[in-house]
Amino acid sequence: MASYNIALNFEDGVTRFVDCKDGEKVLDAAFRSKINLPMDCSDGVCGTCKCRAESGSYDLGDDFVDDALTPDEAEAGLVLTCQMKPSSDCVIAVPTTSTACKTGQQKFGATVARVTQHNDAAILLELDVDAATAPAFLPGQYVNIDVPGSGQSRSYSFSTAPGEQRIGFLIKKIPDGLMSNWLAGTKPGDRLDLTGPLGSFYLRNVERPLLFLAGGTGLAPFLSMLEILARTGSDEKIHLIYGVTRDLDLVLVDKIEDYIARLPNFTFTTVVAEDASSHPYKGWVTQHMPPDVLHGGDVDVYLCGPPPMVDAVRKHFDDNGVKPRCFHYEKFTPNAMAKEAA
Repeated sequence: MASYNIALNFEDGVTRFVDCKDGEKVLDAAFRSKINLPMDCSDGVCGTCKCRAESGSYDLGDDFVDDALTPDEAEAGLVLTCQMKPSSDCVIAVPTTSTACKTGQQKFGATVARVTQHNDAAILLELDVDAATAPAFLPGQYVNIDVPGSGQSRSYSFSTAPGEQRIGFLIKKIPDGLMSNWLAGTKPGDRLDLTGPLGSFYLRNVERPLLFLAGGTGLAPFLSMLEILARTGSDEKIHLIYGVTRDLDLVLVDKIEDYIARLPNFTFTTVVAEDASSHPYKGWVTQHMPPDVLHGGDVDVYLCGPPPMVDAVRKHFDDNGVKPRCFHYEKFTPNAMAKEAA
């Protein structure tokens, strides 16, 4: 019997995945996983279980009343989980917190497989997870990694695609940074505890051209997204602008270049801000955003970078009357214990 992977994204940033059998309603599948989604009647009458389907195919049937879900709401992607029967993997935004649904963050362990230093700019951390505990996640999401012996954690986006036995993270190297210092002394086989997946910054259904804007190690979630787009054979136009401060901060460019052969309509530009750089594209990402990559606003923009970059891009759009069809962004600071996404 077929079954589908349903991602439930809660308002507090927690994501939980449930297995939904063919012909099963999402509400019932969630209850089987001990997740109490909002509900009252469970008969399509009250509308209490109303959520938003952000991707996937499904059938709502016709056993609900218009007072619970109007035709306009259904057209806009709203669903009643007590009636929704998926016919593919789906992503559902749940308009309440995970704790209100008697669930919460998931923890799992992993083993250090490899640590690769990229100049003095970044560290690529690769971890092996057990098949039984490997986390499902959406491309673009992050986890909190506990720094052994510190009682603290740090947030890092996956740089690898979902479903991999080996997961990766691109970490900014900070002098005397908590995680940077720990990684300097780690060795293969060391254990780490992680919590997640988390975050509302993730790849949605691809229905129009994409513009990816990455600042520094904010490149990580886009590597995860690009891998999924390559695997699914996307033929939409995709342009990545990767901005850094110094030449040495440009890391994993060879990995980006690999996607040119795998994605027929993928292009990218690297930008260096430092005046002393001899890089062909200097300045800020907003200075290297030609009109053709904005498609007259018919574009989905994804932005991940430090707060000044995010604020500068938002101001650039406002000042120039640019209104992307969808605009998803995530702010981060190098030693952040949490992230802000929209």
